[in-house]
Order: sequence, then C-alpha cells, then structure tokens
Amino acid sequence: MKYRLLGKTNYRISTVSFGAWAIGGSWGETDDDQSMLALVKAVDLGVNFIDTADVYGDGRSEKLIAKLRKQRKEKVLVATKIGRRLDPHIASSYTRVNLTHFVERSLKNLETDALDLVQLHCPPTEVYSMPEVFEAMDSLVQDGKVRFYGVSIEKVDEGIKAMEYPGVSSIQVIYNIFRQRPAETLLTLAKQRNVGIIARLPLASGLLTGKMRPDTHFASDDHRQFNRNGEAFDKGETFSGVDYETGLKAVEEIRPLLPEGVSMAQFALSWILMNDAVTCAIPGAKRQDQVQDNVAASDLPALTDEQMRRCEEIYQAHIAPLVEDKW
Repeated sequence: MKYRLLGKTNYRISTVSFGAWAIGGSWGETDDDQSMLALVKAVDLGVNFIDTADVYGDGRSEKLIAKLRKQRKEKVLVATKIGRRLDPHIASSYTRVNLTHFVERSLKNLETDALDLVQLHCPPTEVYSMPEVFEAMDSLVQDGKVRFYGVSIEKVDEGIKAMEYPGVSSIQVIYNIFRQRPAETLLTLAKQRNVGIIARLPLASGLLTGKMRPDTHFASDDHRQFNRNGEAFDKGETFSGVDYETGLKAVEEIRPLLPEGVSMAQFALSWILMNDAVTCAIPGAKRQDQVQDNVAASDLPALTDEQMRRCEEIYQAHIAPLVEDKW
C-alpha cells in the first residue's frame, strides 16, 4: 500500500482507501456482519482512511466504523460528511447551530472526542459564497470538536470557490475515467494550494468494474435503480451522470487496455492515481473480495502513455458530451 499526504492536514493516508456509503445503505441489500469483515480486511491490507457520512444509513455506517476502531490497534482516520440531514436542504439552513448539532451527532455515532475530518456534504452552490458557514467550521476546529474540515462538491466551480477559504483542507470530488474535467483546473489549483483531493465514486457506481451488463438487475433500494435520472438526488452521483448503456459501451472499449492479470476496477483506480494531485480514491465495498481487488491497485505499475491517451480518446468520444457542461 502506498500513502500520500492529505493537503494541509498531517495525515498520510492510503492511496486506495474505503468509501463507506455502500455499507450504510442505498446500494441494495447490506449485511452488517459482511460489512465488518470488509472493513477488517481493508485495515489488514493497509487501508488507514475511511470516508463516511451522517446520512449513510442514518448513522449506520458511522456506527460500524466506531465498532471497527474499537477492535483495532491501528490508527484509522475517519472522514465524515454533514449537511444532507437538512430538510429542506437549502443554503440558509447551513447555520452554526445546525452544523454544530450534526458534528455532535457524528461524534456520538463514531464514539470519539474529535472528528478527524468533516466535509460539508455537497451543499447548495450558494453556500460557497457564505463566509459565515466556513467561519462556523473554523469555530468547530477551535472548539476541538473537529480537527480539519473540507468540502464534498458536485461541480468543479464549487471546488475552486471553496479553496478561497483558508480553512478548507480537502476537496472530495467525482473523478474517474468517466469524469475527467476536474483535472483541467481543479486538481492543478488544489496541488498549488496544498488542498487534498479525495476521488469519490472512482468506479462510476460500479460501471468501471467491468462486471455490469445490459440486463444487470439492481434492487429497488439501490440508487443505481431509483436515481438514474436524479429522482432522489443529483443525477451525477449515479454512474457519474453517464447514460448506463453508453457507459457499458465505453467500458468495452477500455477493456482491451487492461494488462494481463489486472482487473477493470484496478485499472480504473490506477488511472486516478496517475494524477499526483489526488491524495486517494475511495471505492466502496460490501465484501472482502471487493476490498482485496480494489486495494491491489495501489501497488500496480504506472499506466503507459498509450493507455492514458486511449482513456482520454474514449472519454472525449463517448462521455464528455454527457457530463462536461453539467459538473
């Protein structure tokens, strides 16, 4: 496992870490015992950073991580996200009182005295022009409830705006072979300003595992079924906003690029890590075998110039017209 420094923090974190959305819910059937085995396997393989949110299973994910940390002697850093509990989810509700309440709830769920990293959870765009929100986060750091904070964004422009606030230590963004626009400006600026980049949905909701087919069935409680057109939240969170059938066709063009013995998921994660502005990718996993496959990407050889060029060509030909102007 390789490690990189996360922006302005003092955290050296695993380049392939663990995204805990799936073990909380909204990805079909979830079994807590299997989820714990997956978390344990991740730590066994060198993962020391887990990303979660207070809304993942209404705290279920955070509580599982708390259980893991009690079982292990290794230092496991946890990033959680807050803000999506607001109903309605509007900018004016991002108040110091509400943010403090969410932080205190996560402190309880994670059974800790201070949160390693708190991220605003894809807030409305207007929030990035509200200095009082970031002042509230600064206060939570000063109070000792939060060690560092950052933002999880939907749009590249939101991340660029967020970096104007000196307290922002990290940006979480959808960045993968099907969402390449962040590399144009956002990642370059983040590197210049020493802001960590956490690449979420690195496998495009599973499309980039290469295991999906036109007839793949998704359960009714799986966002890949109920949110394909943005019915529940931003469409870009499901398959990176790419039309499912188009994504499958693009995957088949990527498949010949795989080196012998390398899975599609490993190749996709390696592509992300080729950009040294990225601190880590956070693929989700509900089973031990998924963890093992994902984590192996950290130690793979660099992709070749030709592999990178072909990924760019495939993206421009099939995907860019669907996503470039939206996120």
